[in-house]
Parts: sequence; C-alpha cells; structure tokens
Amino acid sequence: MKRLFAGLVMLGCMCLSSTGYGQMGMMGMSMARHHFVMMNGIDPQYTSKENPLEPTAPNIESGRTLFEQNCARCHGVTGLGDGPDGANLFPRPANVAAVSKMPMASDGYLLWSISEGGVPVGSAMPPFKGALKEDEIWKIITYLRVL
Repeated sequence: MKRLFAGLVMLGCMCLSSTGYGQMGMMGMSMARHHFVMMNGIDPQYTSKENPLEPTAPNIESGRTLFEQNCARCHGVTGLGDGPDGANLFPRPANVAAVSKMPMASDGYLLWSISEGGVPVGSAMPPFKGALKEDEIWKIITYLRVL
C-alpha cells in the first residue's frame, strides 16, 4: 500500500511538472532552472557578482526599455511570463516579476540566468551575454527588482 501511495505521489508530481503548473510553479520560476541550480549551483563566475547600479530613476527606466526590447515578447510586459512569443514554449517563460524577489534570485543568479539564457537548463531562452553588455543586463536586473 505504501508503494502504491508513493507511486501515485510521484505520478502526480510528474504530471504537474509536465503542465504549466510545474513549469510556472514556485511563483513562476522555471522548474528546469530551479532543479539545475539545486543540483549544480550556478556558474562560479557569477556566484559573487553584485549589481553595481543604484536603483535610480534613470537606471530603472533604461532597464525597463531594455526589458521591453529584449524580454517582454516572452516574459510579458509586466514580467509575468505571459508574453505572446512565450505561449508555445516549453518550459514556459518564468514569471520574472516574482522570481526576481525570491531569496534564491541573488544578483549573481539573475546575471547568470540572463547572460547564459536557457543553454545550461535546456530551455528556449537565448543567452544575452553576446547581445547585451553586462551594464545593460544590470539595468534589466535593476528594473526586475522594482516590478
């Protein structure tokens, strides 16, 4: 009986992870990214990074503009993971408005996530380290913190 119950629990977890609930669970954090970080951590080059930018109005506005130009098509204008280009992606884009406020989402974690994109975790998010300067990514992170 215990084995049957354990099997049903596992099946339920597998079903949830194959639907939007599992991918958008944990307040919208991609489960693939979460599992990857829990098992492997983030690339050491990002671990101790801290945002050098102050959350001033010009930095936030620049971050908003960069977010709208590079992220909103998938993550949505308000960062909820509901952008038009993200509707058919699996896993679905993260709710970055919520993720950016989670304890796990250190500056280094967010820099790694945006810079490396979905490459480490097998998602469709493109890496932005070649498309954006690090300063631009920091502006996006500054904006995410106030969403």
